[in-house]
Amino acid sequence: MTHAPPLSPHQRLQQELLARRVLAAVQDDPNRPILASLIAGRANAEGMLPADLGLSADNHAQLWRDYFDGAPLLLSGEAVAALPEGEDLLALLLAARAGRFPSEVWLAKIVVTACAGKEHLWFDLGLANRQELSQLLSNAFPDFAQKNVGDMKWKKFLYRTYCAHEGIYFCPAPSCDECTDYALCFAPEV
Repeated sequence: MTHAPPLSPHQRLQQELLARRVLAAVQDDPNRPILASLIAGRANAEGMLPADLGLSADNHAQLWRDYFDGAPLLLSGEAVAALPEGEDLLALLLAARAGRFPSEVWLAKIVVTACAGKEHLWFDLGLANRQELSQLLSNAFPDFAQKNVGDMKWKKFLYRTYCAHEGIYFCPAPSCDECTDYALCFAPEV
């Protein structure tokens, strides 16, 4: 008889959040597990997001009220400086959103906030793995995600897309020069 490995603190908290009541209007939102993972990551000091995940106070309160009813977790995390290109990145993602749930707007803001980090985007978001980031982008921004036919890493792809749109020909993602995994940017997702 094989036993399942014990859940990590991240996985445990994600499951606890998903067990909370959800507003009927968003109960079918495929982004809810990803939101729970983002929160679980922040609660476990994973990633670099600020305590508000990069959301306004109203959006943050609505996230808790509609998606995870009950007392909000007290998250910690330092404020993150806004990226000069942040509004453009946000517009790029919002132009490709599925248009089904309010979480898509929040996720665009959260992803742009995490772009200021120095690690891989999934890691800076506090997600459990790269597959969660791929799922986030495919669910919330399907038109954008479908264009990544070369399986480029997501932060690099986001910046390449932004730069191509702006007519910029040399466009490394922030922190690429410092990244120890630079050679893996075009490696298959694992």
